Amino acid sequence: MRLTSTDFRGLVNRRFCQNLLPIPARSRFRLGQLLPDFQLPAVGQRAPISLADYRGRQPVVLAFTRIFTEKQYCPFCYPHILAMNEAYEQFAALGAEVLLVTSTDLRQSKQVQQDLALAMPLLVDPSCQTFRTYGTGQALGAPLSAQFVIDREGRLRFQHLFSFAHHNASPERLLWALKKQALGLPDKSRRFNQTNGEGGIRTLDEV
Repeated sequence: MRLTSTDFRGLVNRRFCQNLLPIPARSRFRLGQLLPDFQLPAVGQRAPISLADYRGRQPVVLAFTRIFTEKQYCPFCYPHILAMNEAYEQFAALGAEVLLVTSTDLRQSKQVQQDLALAMPLLVDPSCQTFRTYGTGQALGAPLSAQFVIDREGRLRFQHLFSFAHHNASPERLLWALKKQALGLPDKSRRFNQTNGEGGIRTLDEV
């Protein structure tokens, strides 16, 4: 399986057209805010997964990723997916679940899971509604990536929104956000604006 391919079948579809116009990511949530629930199909599972399933049980790392088709990956997100998958046991050791969300359809997503041997659940959102709810932004045919660390009560503890300067939060950064919660360290919000390379502004909350 290669990062890119000359096989572009399945690339141009309704999702591609709806996400063609660049819209920068926008921070919609405050640290400590209860995040909106969603329910999405998961590859290989009969029942859909919702964020509410984890509320009161365990923390969640919600990772929106950018995949065009089962053969066409965002060059920034492909290595990030591999790194997150490699670190999955470290997240599990902290009692957290990692939910990877893709905008590819179910058939394409099944191939992605198989090719990358994903240990983490792969949730399917071809309508991109959950991406929009979480303000990830979009460009050139697909939603942008983003990562959110959510505590066991369903409240936001860390978020990273895509920019060309800072594509994705590393597994190490996400693990540290979880460790701070486990240690009971207080949240400290540091907000800054940064041009995202598309003429827009993104806001990043650090903990």
